[in-house]
Amino acid sequence: MRIYPDIGVQVADILLPVQGSDLRRWATIACDQFTSQPDYWEQVAREIGDAPSTFNLVLPEVYLGKPEEVSRIQTAQKSMRRYIEQGLFDVYSGIIYVERTALGKTRRGLILALDLEKYDYNKGSQSLIRATEGTILDRLPPRMRIREGAALELPHILVLIDDPDCTIIESVSQHPEALKPLYDFELMQGSGHLRGGLIRDLAVEQRIMRGFEKLASPEVFYPKYGVAEDKGVLLFAVGDGNHSLATAKAIWEKLKPCVGMHHPARHALVEIENVHDRGLTFEPIHRVVFGVRQSVEEALQKHFPAGLSILPCAAAEEMIHAVDAQSVPGQSFGLVTPQGFVVVSVAQPSSNLPVGTLQAFLDEWLKNFAAEGIDYVHGEDVILSLASQPGNCGFYLPAINKSDLFKTVILDGALPRKTFSMGEAIEKRFYMEARKII
Repeated sequence: MRIYPDIGVQVADILLPVQGSDLRRWATIACDQFTSQPDYWEQVAREIGDAPSTFNLVLPEVYLGKPEEVSRIQTAQKSMRRYIEQGLFDVYSGIIYVERTALGKTRRGLILALDLEKYDYNKGSQSLIRATEGTILDRLPPRMRIREGAALELPHILVLIDDPDCTIIESVSQHPEALKPLYDFELMQGSGHLRGGLIRDLAVEQRIMRGFEKLASPEVFYPKYGVAEDKGVLLFAVGDGNHSLATAKAIWEKLKPCVGMHHPARHALVEIENVHDRGLTFEPIHRVVFGVRQSVEEALQKHFPAGLSILPCAAAEEMIHAVDAQSVPGQSFGLVTPQGFVVVSVAQPSSNLPVGTLQAFLDEWLKNFAAEGIDYVHGEDVILSLASQPGNCGFYLPAINKSDLFKTVILDGALPRKTFSMGEAIEKRFYMEARKII
């Protein structure tokens, strides 16, 4: 274990299943995916059977608020301890380089730990490690119940760097001799292929750290973004799993007075990716509202009394094209109901992004008990399927330009919650590596 304190990085002791383990059944997708599709998780459970699996170590959020939530948390924590006692892990000290291929695209990343002392998810944060979206504090308690008392952490957190020249992560693939192969297998449920290797050459590790240091240096950072020095340096931006990292931070703040500054919980294991990776796409996160009790079009007209237009579309494709192109005046988003498809255009938006303008409406509308609930979903097929069911409606949103992410966060702060997704649902990070946090 090595620490690079100025950039908030720890080269951690990482746990992986022992040689000969069934990795296809071990690795499962991030717990916050397919939350409105219990069939997916039932299929996962059937495929895993009684094999050791990360499915037994996490709480898929499809079960949040369900009768089995508490028992699943208890089972997960017991399974962590049992797997450790049974010797199911080998320990690797170093950075793991990973390649994930899905939907014809390959993304590259580095597995390491970040210092939670250099992370602040609060609005207006100027910390080295920063959230890209607003943190919903109400979402932390169930995650804290899982992490409190847990022996292991299993990350699905994806953290971004802004390296347009692709000199840091991408350069590792050019030195295969520096890697010790660790795993290479097909993921379950048609989610692609995962390959990983331990960086065993210290010179390569140090070159990576110098790359991070250069990105964080004032002489590079301030001219790059054209901002004054009253803005704090942003090196690591949390792209996926912000609430999981915020949970780790909250637990660390509770522990710190009791355990001191040298404790495993001070750091959190993550995967670092380059926002400019060609295999990384930013997909929109759509909204589906269930059990609608009031007319959504009447509510929209009330919320936006001036400059609102609602344009019917003959088919979903017409709505999607208009929203993706933002081809009507103002900001636009799609509305899907059992009756059909429309494009909603707002001439006087309340936010710089359509997702912010829409979310402000949804927050107000749902406070009045206009519906039973809301979910945030990925993919055109999912929103079209769920929103067209009786009693439901859905909102289709455009994607944002990933190249603008860092500067937007630096200038404007965290984006509206659930603004973007790093890839489609099946491209989300799979739980693979683990780390002791006790």
